[in-house]
Amino acid sequence: MPEYIDLLWAPADDELSGLSKKDRRAGRYRAFVPDTIADREFELSSSTLAAADQALQAVTRADERVGAQASFLHHLLVRSESISSSYIEGINVTPKRLALAEVLGRGGSAARAVLGNVRATESAVTTMGDPAHVITIDDLEQLQRSVAPAALQGVRDVQNWVGGTGYSPLRAQFVPPPPERVRPLLDDLLAFVNAEAGPSSAVNPVVRAAVAHAQFETIHPFADGNGRTGRALIHALLRRAGVARHLIVPVSTVFAAHTDAYVSGLTAFRGQPQQLDDWVTGFAEALSLAAGNAVLLTQQVNDLDGELRRRLIAWREAAGLTPVRPRTDAVVWSILGILAEAPVVTAATISERFGVSRVAAGRALGQLQDARVLKRVKDQHGNTVAFTSDAHLGLVALVGRRNLAGGRDTAVVQPRRAPAAPADDVVRLHGEHE
Repeated sequence: MPEYIDLLWAPADDELSGLSKKDRRAGRYRAFVPDTIADREFELSSSTLAAADQALQAVTRADERVGAQASFLHHLLVRSESISSSYIEGINVTPKRLALAEVLGRGGSAARAVLGNVRATESAVTTMGDPAHVITIDDLEQLQRSVAPAALQGVRDVQNWVGGTGYSPLRAQFVPPPPERVRPLLDDLLAFVNAEAGPSSAVNPVVRAAVAHAQFETIHPFADGNGRTGRALIHALLRRAGVARHLIVPVSTVFAAHTDAYVSGLTAFRGQPQQLDDWVTGFAEALSLAAGNAVLLTQQVNDLDGELRRRLIAWREAAGLTPVRPRTDAVVWSILGILAEAPVVTAATISERFGVSRVAAGRALGQLQDARVLKRVKDQHGNTVAFTSDAHLGLVALVGRRNLAGGRDTAVVQPRRAPAAPADDVVRLHGEHE
């Protein structure tokens, strides 16, 4: 049974300097210890089960529809997910800054943090998403190292808490289990996600992902990185169940757009009595919307790629170049086919990828800049360091804006507190304009 444990907080003298009187005081607080889940039979309402079934169908259909194209969309999908997952934790970076930091190997702390989230999500899907792999605490610790390399590593041996001033659990919004209860709860969680027999093995994969994520966040096993690690776990479980075999479903883009609902859902999961229906229903609805976002992104990328090809042809015709439509093996034409997976390119990366000289690569990139397909990025000395497809990167921002508009066209519904609308006029062809 879930329980609250009354504990005493007594800060050490060296922790008191500069704190307010409230934060310096000792006192009692209550840490929450959740129920175990490995052998539990979940009783859910018919409406919740229907929402979970609808989400399962939505993700399965999206995965089938995207299919082989998922490999080309992986860059945009996983980075959209990672940007949003990090945003929930107060780490904000634009898709363009993230992509530049990844390609050029330099960037600010926010970009580096989100890149860690990218690596963690990819690792979770590759390793833990394999149904033959038994997920261990070591796997979870490796994810945490990726998303929060500067944090105290591994399963915590101290008390932590969520919310409040950060200096004391006495005014926290939520206090997870005391450290001595963490590993047994993690063992139970892993028994749940690894189960091949028993009550939990028959649970709808959407319900399983919802419960596992909420349980992980409730245990809060690490000093930092819990939210991002727990959301990466969602993708591993969907892949593991064979629901999202090709696709990263950007569910964090929905959570980030409705953070209050996400937090209140987790709070409902921890309630006494537990309001499991509220959490699972909200999770399922978010997953359904995210699956729709992935399908729409596929359509938008295909439309965008076609428009960029037409734009290049029109420019070449105006410039008097022949053939007007480049050969299919021409470097300039080949670059257009990779911009969804590589929206930031350099002469060096193009040279290596297509086996041409850097001069030929630079010439092709110059054409694409002149045709308003790519934008040139220069360093502080005026030297060209990269070329970006702002149109493809802008599609990531549009996903977040559309979520904030309730899934509707942002030309009709103006979202508040949303990332700025992409300026590129190609993106605006998709009905997601101001």
